[in-house]
Amino acid sequence: MSDSKPQLCCPNPNCAAPLNAVGLESCESCQTPLIYRYFWAVGQGIEQFPVGSQVAGRYVVTAPQVWLETQPSLPPELPLDWSEAVLPYLHLYPNRLHVPEVYGFCPETESVQPGTLLLLENVPLDGKGTLYTAIAHAWKDATAVRQVYWLWQLLELWTPLLEQGVASSLLAANNIRVEGWRVRLCQLFNDADVLTASDATTPTTAPELADLANRWLEWVAHTKPDVAESLRALCHQMRDGVALSTIATQLNQLLMMQAAQLPLRVQLAGATDTGPQRSHNEDACYPVTITGRDRAEALALQLAIVCDGIGGHEGGEVASQTAVRTLKLQAQALLAEVAEQTELVAPDLLIQQLEASVRVVNNLIASQNDTQGRADRRRMGTTLVMALHVAQRLPLEEQTTDGADTGHELYLVNVGDSRAYWMTPRYCHRLTVDDDVAAREVRLGRSLYREALQRPDAGALTQAIGTRDAEFLRPTVQRFILEEDGVLLLCSDGLSDNELVEQAWAEYTDATLKGKYSLDSAVKNWISLANQKNGHDNTSVVILRCNVSSALPEPSLPSSGTSRTESEWSPASRALLEDEPSATSHPVSSNAAPSNGKRRSLVVSAGLIALLLLGGGIGLAAWSQLNPTSFQQFRERVFPQT
Repeated sequence: MSDSKPQLCCPNPNCAAPLNAVGLESCESCQTPLIYRYFWAVGQGIEQFPVGSQVAGRYVVTAPQVWLETQPSLPPELPLDWSEAVLPYLHLYPNRLHVPEVYGFCPETESVQPGTLLLLENVPLDGKGTLYTAIAHAWKDATAVRQVYWLWQLLELWTPLLEQGVASSLLAANNIRVEGWRVRLCQLFNDADVLTASDATTPTTAPELADLANRWLEWVAHTKPDVAESLRALCHQMRDGVALSTIATQLNQLLMMQAAQLPLRVQLAGATDTGPQRSHNEDACYPVTITGRDRAEALALQLAIVCDGIGGHEGGEVASQTAVRTLKLQAQALLAEVAEQTELVAPDLLIQQLEASVRVVNNLIASQNDTQGRADRRRMGTTLVMALHVAQRLPLEEQTTDGADTGHELYLVNVGDSRAYWMTPRYCHRLTVDDDVAAREVRLGRSLYREALQRPDAGALTQAIGTRDAEFLRPTVQRFILEEDGVLLLCSDGLSDNELVEQAWAEYTDATLKGKYSLDSAVKNWISLANQKNGHDNTSVVILRCNVSSALPEPSLPSSGTSRTESEWSPASRALLEDEPSATSHPVSSNAAPSNGKRRSLVVSAGLIALLLLGGGIGLAAWSQLNPTSFQQFRERVFPQT
């Protein structure tokens, strides 16, 4: 440990004078931007490191438990043996939107044993290492809908954290931080341990909902009048032992009622581009901006899809476009069913319906692969990221004065490594987790994420649509509430590779939200950036501009351009679609091989277009034909009145 003045090392390995005073934005010697990487340090003996001290010649303590990395080019310390405290962080990696990740460990010192003191990243710290506001302090200034939304997120975290033995993390008020709409945890507390936080509850057994209710009641005293009484009653039910499912239903209904008060407006635009280094475009998206055809569809105001095809231009583009077309029809049928309901359809039922829709698409594409005898890396397929904006009508006794739909629910579906980001002028949140080898190793508790990234197959996909039978597919479906002005960006890895979105979001978001240029122009700007900075792959981008605070300018008419629409097919793909042999044999596209360090070991399928030729509500109809018993049971459960 040292108390000398800290210096930050330039990340440029060729810099002649790499040491810089902390606080500079770029290296004084070579002008390379300096990297400020802050961690949240946890473990026994953390109190021995006072603010201002330096640890292991590498870290400087800038605030209690906040450590700044002074040599950001070095890999993290990874001892051979870990403590059991690491495992909950790994298993909860799919919840990284709310839960921090283990970056590495403090190097061994005279006072620190190897593998005992964790350094957490993805923590609620801003770019200057300052903690975001604790939920208790932010509560009284939040809107009613945001207060309920924060509680809804905490309730969603209850079960996964309880299963990992760390639900006590939701009882320590100072451990819960908020960044806009998003709830974030500083660290995880083991339920079996005595919590050291001064304001934390210390249950003698596993925490119960009553413990969570007691914490919430402290905040309810400062809740907005519109929801105070309802939340107080809900907390008393939790204390009385009412089932979690009942509490969740009531909290969701309150959330929907409050969100319905906001004048939400959503605008969409999208495009796909071949890129400077590819001869074929295996991406597909919806809606597209090259023609006005999609804009005339009501669905274009509620549905956004990006698919990145795999399997070469004879398969990848067929797979991606097949998935887009099929999902459009199934989404249209689902929205029609929801619109007929007189009661709110619960989030978990809509999530199950969306999962089922993806599995239908998967089996159609897999069947096409089987029919054509495609095996291994010749199998065609696609990734998927899809956003569905669902409008439900409140029960009559709870409708708003104008009787408006509660169109603030957004469901996000992803398979593979296409991504979704939520951006405002203040922050950029990556909403999806890639289905790749690196993420799998973390989730299974085998490796830290930074360690898994060093594997040669780190970016290889672990699942994608059409590779195998649907029983092996695990699509991720998340539900969000649109309650602030923001931009939802869906993209293929042609844009997201090399963390390009994380680097460039601030430059684009404010102008997009303020309508300084059309959404079509915003989409083109992102694609142009991808072609300039990455350029190794096709790029697809769909943007949803969501506004609840003021009216936005009307979207401009789509302009002409060079982006391919989802209806265009190459001759080879047409032959494949019609199950006819192509006159020319083509090599598999490099999209199925390593690209910029991301190797796709899974090859996905593309396929059965019969579903698309039947029209109307064919998506759900196809499902009912493929598995009538399963479909009928699910429909009766989701839509008991139809």
